[in-house]
Amino acid sequence: MSASLEVADIFRAAGPAYRASHQGHLSLAQLKVMSAVEHCRTAALGGHVEACEDCGHWRIAYNSCRNRHCPKCQGAAARGWLAEREADLLPVGYFHVVFTLPAEVAVIAFQNKALVYDLLFRAASETMLTIAADPKHLGARIGITAVLHTWGSAMMHHPHVHMIVPGGGISLDGTRWISSRPAFLLPVRALGKLFRRLFLSRLIALYDTGRLVFFGSLAPLAERQAFLKHLSLVHKKRWAVYAKAPFAGPEAVLSYLSRYTHRVAISNPRLIRFDENEVTFRYKDYRRTGADQQQVMTLAADEFIRRFLLHVLPRGFHRIRHYGLLAGTSRKASLDRARELLNVDPQPEDDEPEVSDARPPCPCCGGHMIIIEAFARWQQPRAPPNCAASTRETAP
Repeated sequence: MSASLEVADIFRAAGPAYRASHQGHLSLAQLKVMSAVEHCRTAALGGHVEACEDCGHWRIAYNSCRNRHCPKCQGAAARGWLAEREADLLPVGYFHVVFTLPAEVAVIAFQNKALVYDLLFRAASETMLTIAADPKHLGARIGITAVLHTWGSAMMHHPHVHMIVPGGGISLDGTRWISSRPAFLLPVRALGKLFRRLFLSRLIALYDTGRLVFFGSLAPLAERQAFLKHLSLVHKKRWAVYAKAPFAGPEAVLSYLSRYTHRVAISNPRLIRFDENEVTFRYKDYRRTGADQQQVMTLAADEFIRRFLLHVLPRGFHRIRHYGLLAGTSRKASLDRARELLNVDPQPEDDEPEVSDARPPCPCCGGHMIIIEAFARWQQPRAPPNCAASTRETAP
């Protein structure tokens, strides 16, 4: 296994031929993602030179592409996002709930990404908020952080929403905190039924207003009767809503979020081999149990790239959203009220947020590194004379 193998290596080697053979069939967004991944942390994006104030050691730091689909750029983005979310955590148990679209609907979602992924978010969040507010269940306003994933472990199209939900909420009259049972949040069967009804009724409404498109093998669905017949396959099917056991504590919630919020279709550490023609990588087969879940798959380079590009999101589409107590401008007031009802201290105000130096220390002496030169795209820096040098792949 090559520890240094990256998705970018595969794109740089096989990407030009893939673009040529699929000319006219790739969207502008997909082409931009390919270019960003190929050029990330290379001279193509420019960078700067850092030098140690103590020993004079210098190194080149190339700029990141910061594309949300790039495997190398999500670590820093996740750390910044998590620092903000840490202040939102309440001293209660947290649950993990997953809403998944059935395959018959997922194929429609693939050809109508912005509309149907948005509908997935709205139907799933409304389902949670409605069932939670029902006095027969919890009778409270809850908070939700939702994250869209569109892939399975083998990078096939598999749209689903992960939700992190506090174990309780504020009573509907706002006077008390209502806790859920320790190992139970809401009934998954009731969630599945309401989710199915809300989603399908609104999907049909989208169809009736002419907002859905169908092409290729789905072209016959442009006729209404064919569309309704297609959906009849899932009207009585049980829709998958999965509720995991609650997290062990706030630290476990943050650990989970750090793995899920800024994940892309495949991370670099899962790659095993690339021989210019085929890519071998690790994946989980969830039909198996225990150690047998860990499997190895080999794909032609073209198929690997195709699967990666299945998950490029529409421009401007938000894949992390907040609802209920965590929604928008009311979030701070709602969390303050929740802490008051839970008898915990309010979150302190940060008047002057601390700005940390993201540059790693000097690899030779541990000294402080400073920027001595910046260089533009496709340029190389001037090498300082008589200094030892190294290259750093990350740039602030």
